[in-house]
Amino acid sequence: MRALKLKRRGRRQGEKRLSARRSEHIRLLIVGKMPDQLKLPFYLWTRGAVASLIAREYGVEVSPVTVGRYFQAWGLSPQKPVRRAYERTDTAIARWLKQEYPAIARQAKREKAVIYWGDEMGLRSDHVTGTSYAPVGRTPVVRATGSRFGCNMISAITNKGALAFMVFQGKFKASVFVEFMKRLLKQFDGRIYLIVDGHPVHKSGVAKRFVNQHQPRLRLIRMPGYCPELNLDELLNQDVKTNGLGKSRPTNRTELMATVRSHLHRRQKQPQIIRNLFCEDHVRYAS
Repeated sequence: MRALKLKRRGRRQGEKRLSARRSEHIRLLIVGKMPDQLKLPFYLWTRGAVASLIAREYGVEVSPVTVGRYFQAWGLSPQKPVRRAYERTDTAIARWLKQEYPAIARQAKREKAVIYWGDEMGLRSDHVTGTSYAPVGRTPVVRATGSRFGCNMISAITNKGALAFMVFQGKFKASVFVEFMKRLLKQFDGRIYLIVDGHPVHKSGVAKRFVNQHQPRLRLIRMPGYCPELNLDELLNQDVKTNGLGKSRPTNRTELMATVRSHLHRRQKQPQIIRNLFCEDHVRYAS
């Protein structure tokens, strides 16, 4: 009977409610900055982190349950954050989007050149993506080889749906990049603008000499550093890992390379899928 006795309900003694003005101020801090930017000993926004922020700003102690209610009222939900490098320069990225790329697109249109977006990536045999249904509490087991092996690929896409690629073994060196550019020039007869990131190979003397030898047919353009989200070829990389490699279980390097080539050959016959990569919401480029 003592357990059934009514107890005091509501907020704990000493716990106060934030006013509308203070509540909006805390929400703006959470949306605009991460905890470490506000000199809090947290890396991500959690209930404990927000409770500490409220206590520091207004001297109000709130429980995790109350913070959860605030989250719901503020329209905030738990999400996996996207990593951004400290070395990136936001002003350079803004200048690229508003000034440099539009100027490149206009010049390419005048010269009737095709803009290719290029990138390279490594693939490993132990890469696992996707989910599988299984009984609750029983994690499914995927059988695969215990050997570890990998390969690399370099690709380039256009907003018209064209795709060029090369799958290779070994490190990505200047000689490999030059070979890829040679194939790209053979594949397309007109002028090519190849946009790439700041990888050291793209800045190498071998690559620069090759580009100079093939001007004005080939122009190499480097994007601002540490902004992979601006390179639309990264979306093709994700497609290869998820829909190509993620749906197979190669037992050796030969099978791995064959799987990647097969998937990319299939994408070459599906230009609408390549075009759709340029319609992603996170960044849009002019045609």
